[in-house]
Amino acid sequence: MSEVEASEKLDSADISRVLELLPHRYPMLMIDRIIEMKGDESAIGIKNVTNNEPFFQGHFPGHPVMPGVLIVEAMAQTAGALVINHLGTSGSNQLVYFMTVDRARFRKPVVPGDVLHVHVTKLQSRGSVWKYHGEGRVNGQLVAECDLGAMIAGLGPK
Repeated sequence: MSEVEASEKLDSADISRVLELLPHRYPMLMIDRIIEMKGDESAIGIKNVTNNEPFFQGHFPGHPVMPGVLIVEAMAQTAGALVINHLGTSGSNQLVYFMTVDRARFRKPVVPGDVLHVHVTKLQSRGSVWKYHGEGRVNGQLVAECDLGAMIAGLGPK
């Protein structure tokens, strides 16, 4: 494989790898897998939205809608997993601290049965601070978007 081919290779992460990369666990884990990771530049995460999600009990009875804040969390988790994977470290000794959410827009409800594709694209990084643009898509249609910033912090040796 040439150097150019190696640099263009896309990584992926099944649920086992996602659990290695992120400290989040159910019910706060919002990503089921990541189908494309390109360095620290971009990724596409997948969330299979099912009717048995705990938040649907109260949001909203008889008309379940995935809370927008959890869609943003899915974007943040996808970006965090991308950065941790790129840095070659394990989520077991790293935390991703959410710092900012800007220009959030919610365009269409996400409901049980939807497959949410979470696209994140790096805007910039400086030291331990990373900024990404996130988009949520269902069947190719934009349902939510925002810019988000986070800081990666080590917990020290375990």
